[in-house]
Amino acid sequence: MSSTRKPEWLKMRPPSGERFTEIKQTLRDRNLHTVCEEASCPNMGECWSGRDGPGTATFMLMGERCSRGCNFCDVETGGMEPLDEDEPENVASAVAEIGLDYVVLTSVDRDDLPDQGATHFAETIREIKRRDSTILVEVLIPDFQGEPELVRKIIDAEPDVIAHNVETVERLQWPVRDRRAGYEQSLSVLRQAATESDAHTKTSLMLGVGEYHHEVYQTLRDLRAAGVDIVTFGQYLQPSRSHLEVSDFVHPDVFDTWQQVAEEELDFAYCASGPMVRSSYRAGELFVESLLREDADITDARKRARRLQ
Repeated sequence: MSSTRKPEWLKMRPPSGERFTEIKQTLRDRNLHTVCEEASCPNMGECWSGRDGPGTATFMLMGERCSRGCNFCDVETGGMEPLDEDEPENVASAVAEIGLDYVVLTSVDRDDLPDQGATHFAETIREIKRRDSTILVEVLIPDFQGEPELVRKIIDAEPDVIAHNVETVERLQWPVRDRRAGYEQSLSVLRQAATESDAHTKTSLMLGVGEYHHEVYQTLRDLRAAGVDIVTFGQYLQPSRSHLEVSDFVHPDVFDTWQQVAEEELDFAYCASGPMVRSSYRAGELFVESLLREDADITDARKRARRLQ
């Protein structure tokens, strides 16, 4: 299929509605940024409003500009600015005003900072939890160049979900990602989060960048071996002509197959998979649903154990 013409299943309506407008205004009032907007996510309206559960908004910390230049990403590179010391408090305040039950925090890469922004990230988690400990916080973190002590700063802040995206299969890490990123480096971050914390671990892959099916399957096996609980699949879409070209538009049936493989064969807690899915797609709703299933499984196991006594 041609990479220049989008198929019907990739056409979506632009986000709108009262809830969408309200959240957008709250963010502007506090000079906050979301990856939903910066990365031109097609699911903004759906996630922000919450279809059947908690609304999800993904706050992008530490500025609008990234120290890395991945060939798939629409966030601008270079021209780094000092951190906003008020950002942790402003994010927590916005979360309270919007009334979110589930918050996703992500950030640009800040290789220019001594701790790559890990302390700032952790402070934001703590400020949200300090105001309301019932809010579920998912963090989508950089690789921090694979430095365990920096990943530990995030773990110590006790988020509920720790995500880090491998983005693609091992063979395609370059040219898809910046050369400072890497497959094994990303796996090490996820492995540390899985073994040193009680948080659920999560990652995301883009399809349509030239991967083969056997490579995707091997990636899923590697992720499960690293202790990753949750995985998402989405179609890569070229943000501009200067970005990586789309290799192919993957049919929705293929996404359905990968969801079945992940959940039924490899036993991931859940897999969100579809052409328009992004790493934080309906994150709150799907995570809560997985917890309910997990509780049900534990209850069923206890009932069976009692019957055997």
